[in-house]
Amino acid sequence: MRSAAEICEIAGIGDEAKLLLKDGIAPWEYVSALVEKQLYPEAVRFLAHSLPKREAVWWAWVCARRASGPSPSPKIKAALDATERWIAQPNEENRRQAMQMGQDAQFGTAAGSAALGAFLSSGSLGPPEAPPIPPGEFLTAGAVAGSIVLAAVSTEPEKAPERFRGFIDQGLEVARRIRLWEAK
Repeated sequence: MRSAAEICEIAGIGDEAKLLLKDGIAPWEYVSALVEKQLYPEAVRFLAHSLPKREAVWWAWVCARRASGPSPSPKIKAALDATERWIAQPNEENRRQAMQMGQDAQFGTAAGSAALGAFLSSGSLGPPEAPPIPPGEFLTAGAVAGSIVLAAVSTEPEKAPERFRGFIDQGLEVARRIRLWEAK
């Protein structure tokens, strides 16, 4: 289990947010401190870098789905569907399909970034016939954080703080359910 300070270094947490780090602070307590200070993107980035890849992509997918509303455009829906297939069956075919659908939806959308997170989770970044190019360990976390921030701010920015809090609560619930920060 990584400490809050280790996760901050990995996630590239900013100086203002690092001021909230106290010796021995539990990761979930640190997230709460970030939320209290309204440092929402930092809290999202911290959580995205804390969760296992599949759970992180699921979190991004849920947030993107919520942000897309009941009738998303066909490309957004296709990206969400491809990401959901990868979550259910994280195989190579579904991973590459998520990439294609995310690209079609555009990576500057919450759904596109969630799909990108699935693609960056494993395998090779290159085409199937090329020599393998493994993704960096934390590329999925970066795509997940981007997806969730986009989901919070892309429509009705005045409601972003409320959305951030809801999304962060959900990320904390995922961490709790998988017992991420319990001693093993």
